[in-house]
Amino acid sequence: MKVSRVFKSVWLWVFACVVVGALIAASQGTTNRDSSRAAHLESLVRCPSCEDLSVAQSNATAAIAVRNEIVAQVRAGRSDTEILTSLEATYGSAILLSPSTSGLGAILWLAPTLVGLLVLLSGARLWRRRR
Repeated sequence: MKVSRVFKSVWLWVFACVVVGALIAASQGTTNRDSSRAAHLESLVRCPSCEDLSVAQSNATAAIAVRNEIVAQVRAGRSDTEILTSLEATYGSAILLSPSTSGLGAILWLAPTLVGLLVLLSGARLWRRRR
């Protein structure tokens, strides 16, 4: 009967160790995910006081402040879109290294493509006329 109790106790300790290990691994995974999200967002945001440098590349005081703000918002559980939108509201649309893909930003993305297509179509039309 004592062997049975010892055996149950050992399994209880093994189970407790597995649960604790799983909790530690899960918390480290969240921290790694948050830091990689913050690093990705920092690469998308322009340094407010630098020219053509991302916040991740710059060591200017303004860039450090923006990096801290991004990390705080990631830890608060805000989505990437919410973070970028709040930075855009605070610093203006020039804070993003690439233009938005909606509204006026969509025109900026589509205009070169449309111009290229028009040039190709015009060239093809001229080529057919000459043949």
